[in-house]
Amino acid sequence: MPDDESTSFDPVADFYDESTAHMYDDSVVTPVVDLLAELAASGRALELGIGTGRIALPLALRRVPVSGIDASSRMVERMREKPGGSDIPVVIGDFATASAEGEFSLAYAVFNAIWNLRTQEKQVACFQNVARHLEPGGHFVIELFVPDLLNISPGHTIKPFRVDSSGMSFDVYDVVGQRLTSHHFWMDRQGMKSFASEGRYVWPAELDLMARLAGMRLSDRWGCWRREPFTESSRSHISVYAKPLS
Repeated sequence: MPDDESTSFDPVADFYDESTAHMYDDSVVTPVVDLLAELAASGRALELGIGTGRIALPLALRRVPVSGIDASSRMVERMREKPGGSDIPVVIGDFATASAEGEFSLAYAVFNAIWNLRTQEKQVACFQNVARHLEPGGHFVIELFVPDLLNISPGHTIKPFRVDSSGMSFDVYDVVGQRLTSHHFWMDRQGMKSFASEGRYVWPAELDLMARLAGMRLSDRWGCWRREPFTESSRSHISVYAKPLS
């Protein structure tokens, strides 16, 4: 269950889909599902932080058996309300340590899910937990932003990234502690809603080391789901780790 080392999305569950509506667009979801379905092949997939089913439900429609782990029962309840949502088995718990039944050919954590584990120890434990769930030759896919520290001048820790008619969002960096808190504000006819999520940002090379500690190796890294190259200007990355066949 959630603790002081992970972020719970219970407070935002009732309006999460509406606040991230752009992430549900077919142009965003389809490339994700295409790649995950290809990597899952004929096996099973495990989503870490399955939430309201943004990726799990369309992936299941591709006839990929999907299971999930999520710390927020309220987010999962929202998924259950959608067509096909009640058919996906979900374990409520911390995806750094919780166990799902069986083995999987694919595990994945998208939309910065792994940064919601707030300590390095938890993130290392997540890789080890994934390795236990993967069958030999299986893959672990992570989608994660690249910290934009180059645009933060010394002595300044706040970086806005959304200001529009619906509200605003900004990040507050703790560079020494490698922590980040995202603050979000939304306005509608009912008033203002707000939510803050705290996490630990991770550099790609650090993820690679975590994978090695869990017995996995980096097999691919791209700048987006359409497999564009990862470069010095990429603001996010898709990293694919493989578990050895033996």
